[in-house]
Amino acid sequence: MTLTPNDPRLLTPGPLTTSHKTKKAMLHDWGSRDQNFIAMNARMCDRLLAIANASDTHVCVPLQGSGTFVVEAALCTLIPHDGKALILINGAYGHRMGKILDYTGRAYVIHETSEDQPPSIDALDQALTEDPDISHVLAVHCETTSGILNPVEEVVRTVKTHDRVMIVDAMSAFGAIELDSTQVPFDAVMASSNKCLEGVPGMGFALIRESVLAECEGNAHSLCLDLYDQWQVMRSTTQWRFTPPTHVIAAFDAAIDQFEAEGGVAGRHKRYSENCRILIKGMCALGFAPLLSDNLQAPIIVTFKMPADPAFDFQEFYDRVKENGYVLYPGKLTVAPSFRIGCIGHLDADDIHAALAVIKRILGDMGVKNGAPTAA
Repeated sequence: MTLTPNDPRLLTPGPLTTSHKTKKAMLHDWGSRDQNFIAMNARMCDRLLAIANASDTHVCVPLQGSGTFVVEAALCTLIPHDGKALILINGAYGHRMGKILDYTGRAYVIHETSEDQPPSIDALDQALTEDPDISHVLAVHCETTSGILNPVEEVVRTVKTHDRVMIVDAMSAFGAIELDSTQVPFDAVMASSNKCLEGVPGMGFALIRESVLAECEGNAHSLCLDLYDQWQVMRSTTQWRFTPPTHVIAAFDAAIDQFEAEGGVAGRHKRYSENCRILIKGMCALGFAPLLSDNLQAPIIVTFKMPADPAFDFQEFYDRVKENGYVLYPGKLTVAPSFRIGCIGHLDADDIHAALAVIKRILGDMGVKNGAPTAA
């Protein structure tokens, strides 16, 4: 794909490589109270709701900051002080939700599985049956600690049979993996501008069932992170409460134009899946072993086990790959030493083939004969 000259390809889960059109959209200054900006902001929210087929039931509440800002805002707006959450954890971002609830004094329990294993639906059903105090269930759609695609559809349906509130961190999946609110009746989904919709960092958003959000006045622990108040003010004034990230929103608006032109979720999923297929095939040809089986792997980011070859040094490998125009991602696992390579962003099959050629050459220069990990 056409990129600005000398821009590195970010093989990461976000921030990620953006198109020239998206970058160019940030060259204009916007007044935050100007009608053109207000119209752009409204268009952005409408299109985000449409992606999840949620326009009739949910509202879109954007918020300044990284994805974690909007995750914290959603959890602590939606979960009342006397509520109790069940967190499904199989990676760092599930643990982060627990840390947020620790900070804000919300009660919670966890159901944790290994980073390479999805949550147990039977265990979820049992927990909700045995503990009527659980009011909210929290899950991550794609856990980028490993790249695993969690069975969110089954999770949501189980939670709704018990009539509990379902909150999904879809940060690394929204826009590339289908999540239709009419088929998967979530109560809230959080994501950000700089993931599969290929915008730039600086804004998150929550799609929240309006009937649920309407009951949340006074829950939030923070003025800035109060999504109920943000929703009320935006609904009555059409404006953000505090200075919005105008350039980020302009870039996001341009990025969503390109997303729609590509065919929406289906088109983006197709390109990312092809990137993922080529990446795994090419790395396996070099001896590397992916952590996950095909049925668990999301086309977002792939975790590879660290090679056993004594000539392999990850920092040297990372630096050399970066010098050749590609930025990788360190591992975050506890189950095995690893590193990660992303499949998302404004990249296509040619970019992945080119990255694999660089990796193959650098391994040869380092004297690494094979990328195979230590036998279990």
